[in-house]
Amino acid sequence: MAIVLPFKAVRPKKEFAKDIAAPPYDVVNSEEARELAKGNDKSYLHISRPEIDLDPKTDEHADQVYGQGKINFEKFKTNGWLFQEGKPCYYIYKQIMGGHQQIGLVAVASADDYDKDVIKKHEHTRPDKEDDRTRHISTIDANTEPVFFTYPAVPAIDSMINDWIKKDPEYDFTSDDGVKHTLWVCDDDKIIGSLKAEFSKLNYMYVADGHHRSAAAWRLWKERKAKNPAHKGDEEYNFFLTVIFPDNQMNIMAYNRVVKDLNGNSRDEFLKNVVQKFTVTEQAPDVPGANLKFSMYLDGKWYLLTAKDGSYDQKDPVKRLDASILQDNLLHPVLGIENPRTDKRISFVGGIRGTKELVKLVDSGKYAVAFSLHPVNIKQLISVADSGQVMPPKSTWFEPKLRSGLFVHQY
Repeated sequence: MAIVLPFKAVRPKKEFAKDIAAPPYDVVNSEEARELAKGNDKSYLHISRPEIDLDPKTDEHADQVYGQGKINFEKFKTNGWLFQEGKPCYYIYKQIMGGHQQIGLVAVASADDYDKDVIKKHEHTRPDKEDDRTRHISTIDANTEPVFFTYPAVPAIDSMINDWIKKDPEYDFTSDDGVKHTLWVCDDDKIIGSLKAEFSKLNYMYVADGHHRSAAAWRLWKERKAKNPAHKGDEEYNFFLTVIFPDNQMNIMAYNRVVKDLNGNSRDEFLKNVVQKFTVTEQAPDVPGANLKFSMYLDGKWYLLTAKDGSYDQKDPVKRLDASILQDNLLHPVLGIENPRTDKRISFVGGIRGTKELVKLVDSGKYAVAFSLHPVNIKQLISVADSGQVMPPKSTWFEPKLRSGLFVHQY
């Protein structure tokens, strides 16, 4: 049984929604955030990236930074830019990027469900990133940004949501990156009860994007539960902010790789090693077009690599992923990339940037070879999560990204 509840969102007044809405904290660095928020005192980056209001030399993990986030959050409420809903509601969030549309339910999920693995994960988290998000939400006393969930699509849920969005939306704007964002407030008690009941029938939900945010919320739940002798289980810290999309609406893009050198091999030696585990075709496209295939850019030319039978474990949900096949059969044995999480010779390029970025990086001389992968599909992600394993690092790039600042869960 999955617990998915309505909540009293802290959200923008209608006329401020576009000015407040901002990219997620983890897709921009401090310098980019400063530039994006320049001239806009309502940008949510003042809350999610509060170091932009301090001296640029300030350590972004200094106590002062987290304190500034709290100051800015309170300022947004005091100024009337943000307000808190009068009753618990669900919210329906639609995004359109190009020809892709996705519609999710904004709600709070249970930290206890996360603890019991009703909410399944597919990535390892880094302690330093967990620490950062835990301090951020603890200091501000709110889940300031949502976690991106998915679940096996349920026709009854789709039907209720599709009926509700026939009403006039609360927010409707297009962000600077061309993505259209539309939000409805679902405040009807009957519909709220029906949606809650349908979600309670789910055996599992899955973290698609936002593993550090969900892990931080879980850590804070444990801390506050332990410190509260009167803990009942219905306190706001028991729940964290999510947007939950059906699995058939997920748009996963490739996560490509570039490597700085050929590990001491000449071009011919490198290609000779590659053919041990891959069939190599010249004059290839820049995208592989299917799983088990890889487009490789080397010396101004694209090659197609096709994994040979027997070069991977077809029964293992992780080992049969393209990122694993490339790592196990080429990046590690041929290029010497033992740990892609820590090796400085490899970099990762999100699919949103396209293969032109791979060509640019290799042609610049900064990198020697690039690999364009086929995107992971949602069934592969769920299969890995169900097996209790984790995906290889940098396996999935979800688009469009959830805009931050349109809804906040206050503790």
